[in-house]
Amino acid sequence: MIIYNAEIYTMESEPISNGYVIFDQEKIQKVGAGDGWKTFSGDSSDDGRSAVAANAIGQTGIIDAKGARLYPGFIDAHSHIGLFDDGIDDEGCDGNEIVSPISPDLRAIDGILYADRCFREAREAGVTLVAAGPGSANIIGGQFAILSTYEKTLDRALVDPFFAMKAALGENPKMCYGKENKAPQTRMGNAALLRGVLTETIEYYEKKKQSEEKWAEYNNADKHDSDDKPEQPDVFEKDLELEAMLPIIKGEKPLKIHAHRQDDILTAVRIANEFNLKYTLDHCTEGHLIADVLKDEYDAGQGSNRGLGIFADKDKPSGGKLLGIIIGPVIGDRSKPELSNMSLSTAGELDKAGLPVAIMTDHPDVPEQYLALSAALAKKGGLSGKAAVEAITITAAKILGIEDRYGSISAGKAPDFVLIGGDPLELSSDVIMVIGSGRIVADNRKDEK
Repeated sequence: MIIYNAEIYTMESEPISNGYVIFDQEKIQKVGAGDGWKTFSGDSSDDGRSAVAANAIGQTGIIDAKGARLYPGFIDAHSHIGLFDDGIDDEGCDGNEIVSPISPDLRAIDGILYADRCFREAREAGVTLVAAGPGSANIIGGQFAILSTYEKTLDRALVDPFFAMKAALGENPKMCYGKENKAPQTRMGNAALLRGVLTETIEYYEKKKQSEEKWAEYNNADKHDSDDKPEQPDVFEKDLELEAMLPIIKGEKPLKIHAHRQDDILTAVRIANEFNLKYTLDHCTEGHLIADVLKDEYDAGQGSNRGLGIFADKDKPSGGKLLGIIIGPVIGDRSKPELSNMSLSTAGELDKAGLPVAIMTDHPDVPEQYLALSAALAKKGGLSGKAAVEAITITAAKILGIEDRYGSISAGKAPDFVLIGGDPLELSSDVIMVIGSGRIVADNRKDEK
C-alpha cells in the first residue's frame, strides 16, 4: 500500500511535507517526499520501471491523504482495557484478584475480553497499541501485556504477553487488605511484602540453579566410572509464583510500579535500587514535587551496572534503572487522599527536568479513545506540543521497550499509522483513517463512504 500527499510526522525528524509512505503488512518499506511513490505505483511512464516495481509489490492500494497529517499509531503505556468490561458490573470485573497481595502468576492475557467494544473505539481514535494489565489491589498484581487494538482475537493481537510485572504501593493495597485485618495495613507493610517476595525469589533462583547443576552432573553419568556415579538428585518443585518473578530479579523485565504520593514514589526507587531492578513509575502524581530527585535517579540508572538484578557486578556501583515515567490519568477528580496534589503540570515539569514521560488513560478511568485528549491536557498544563505527541508515540514505545518496531515512521518499522485532519491535540481534529499492520482498520473518509 501507498499513502501519499501527507504531512508525515515521523517522530524521528522534522515533519515531511508532501510525504509518502510505502508499506506492506510486515513493515514500512520506504518514507519520502514528492512523487517518488509513483515509481512503485505504475502511475508514471518511466520506461517500464514503474510497472516492474508494481508487479514486484503485487496488488497495491494507493491512498491520497489530501494534505492530512500522518502519525505513528498512538500507544497507551498503561491501561486496563478488556479487564474491566464496558457496561458490565462485577461479572466483567477481572482486573484484580483480591485474595493474596502477592500474585505474580496472574496473567492479563487470561482475563482480557478482546471482544470489548472499547477496543474498537480505541482504534477508531487512532490508538493502535496498548499496555494492558492487572489493577493495583495487590503489591504484586500480575503480568502486563502489550497488544494491538485491531486484530480479530487476543492471541493475534499480542506483541508481548508478559513485558512487565505490575506492582503497587500506597493506599490501594492497604484499603483492600487492611480492612480485613490482613497485611498490608500500612505503607511499612507494603514495602515489607515487596522486599519479601524479591528476597524469596532470589533464594528460589539459587536453589533452582543448584538443582539444575546437580541434574546436569547426574545426566552426564556416562562420563563417570560406576564407582563415581552421583546419586540421583531430588526433583525440584517449581513454584509458579516465584517462577513468574524470576525475570524481574534477573533484570530481564521491569517492575511497573503504581505510586502516587511522593513517599510511595521514593519507596519504589529505594527498593529498586536495593535489588538492582529495572522499573517504571506509573501515575507518579506527586512526581513534579521531586522532579530533581527523579532526574538524578534516572541519570544514575544509565550506568552500565544498573538494572541487572542478581547479575549486577557486586564489586561495582549498582542499583535500579528507571526506564521512564507514565503519567495519568490526567482527566478526573481527586478521588482519594493520595491524589490531593494532582496537577496538569506534572508531565510538563518532569519533561522539563529531562525525564522521559508517557501519558496513560488508565482505562477505564479515562476511556481509551481519549488518549490524545489526555496528551492535549498535559500540553495545557505545560508539556510542549512535541513532547505531548511523543508521550503517546515514540516516548511511550521507548519506555515499553518496543521502539525498534513501534512509535515512529521509518523503514523497517511496523506499519501502524493514524491519518488525521489536523493537530491530534486539537479536539476538533478528526481521525480520517487508521492503519494497523499494513491494513485499514478504521476508515472515516466521508466523501468515499
